[in-house]
Amino acid sequence: MSSQIILPRIMQVGADASLQIPNVLASLNCNRALIVTDKMMVKLGYANTIQTVLQQYDISCDVFDDTVPEPTVASIQAGVTKAKNGDYDCIIALGGGSPIDSAKAIAILAKHGGVMQDYRFPRMVTEQGLPLIAIPTTAGTGSEVTKFTIITDETSDEKMLCVGIGFMPVAALVDYKLTMSLPPRTTADTGIDALTHAIEAYVSKKANPYSDCQAIAAIKLIGPNLRKVYNNGGDEKAREAIMIGSTLAGIAFSSASVALVHGMSRPIGAFFHVPHGLSNAMLLPSVTAFSIPAAPARYADCARAMGIATEQDSNELANQKLLIELRALNDELAVPTPEQFGIKRDDFFEVCQTMAEQALASGSPANNPIEPSISDIVAIYQGLWD
Repeated sequence: MSSQIILPRIMQVGADASLQIPNVLASLNCNRALIVTDKMMVKLGYANTIQTVLQQYDISCDVFDDTVPEPTVASIQAGVTKAKNGDYDCIIALGGGSPIDSAKAIAILAKHGGVMQDYRFPRMVTEQGLPLIAIPTTAGTGSEVTKFTIITDETSDEKMLCVGIGFMPVAALVDYKLTMSLPPRTTADTGIDALTHAIEAYVSKKANPYSDCQAIAAIKLIGPNLRKVYNNGGDEKAREAIMIGSTLAGIAFSSASVALVHGMSRPIGAFFHVPHGLSNAMLLPSVTAFSIPAAPARYADCARAMGIATEQDSNELANQKLLIELRALNDELAVPTPEQFGIKRDDFFEVCQTMAEQALASGSPANNPIEPSISDIVAIYQGLWD
């Protein structure tokens, strides 16, 4: 059985990779770009750096910086309008997962029209939008190398998963130097998101030999370095390891898909505005404990790749160590419980059934080692309060 692997046409990886943007645009025959980013990237000067580099090569470049942390149908519409009216021949996505996800949606809608709901899963989006060049500034989502975007439908509070080759950037410029200024909270949330991508890709029912290699490599890079970058953001070697690990994890789950953690995470984000990486972190220990019985060898491999179990440890012992480590990691990285985040118990329990239905409908839980029922998902949600 074969597996389809889809990657950006161009990947530039390493220190100052982002400064290669003029050469990348030239190779794509693009000379009028729209940078889709957020106000923090403008404030930090990252957007201006890209503009300055492009201006030296007489490449026209404007900025749209009104993306929001969890992109919504409404938030991307202004970007679509600007992209349509500006006669741009490419889009540069600069930022974390939210600007990149926003840019993916804008690139498709600006060229093909319609509304975001038209492109939601299970539709597979094969249309090519405006050429998209992704420059990630966080080490977490892996969105620069995936065929996915997630946009919230405000009318239903549903995070719509949109899938297809049309959302794959044509180029990814992976420059760890852009992550050096990340604060500890963002570093932790995005890092656990990347770790979750790698673990879920490895235990997914859609895992394949190619995705396995990427996933295990990602875990080996992220596991030993996540605490380092959280406690010392200036550790360049650790930052580089996490950045490469995040991209490899993105490649892994773009091939093998994510599973139950992500399926359950999206509704928490939609209903209670919990950042995506944080809701993943809240769920990862519980979902792992639920899923281990169906894939003990796979989870044990993850523990060994993280460096917390040895080859001599039995799978059972390795998995015990994995669960201890995931909880300890959450403690050290100050991951709050839903209650500590400020969510009221009654409000949470009231929507558990709806969240479970949305999680299952997303398709991700079907990839889990144990495919859960609605009642299983509700029980895991409610267990976050124990």
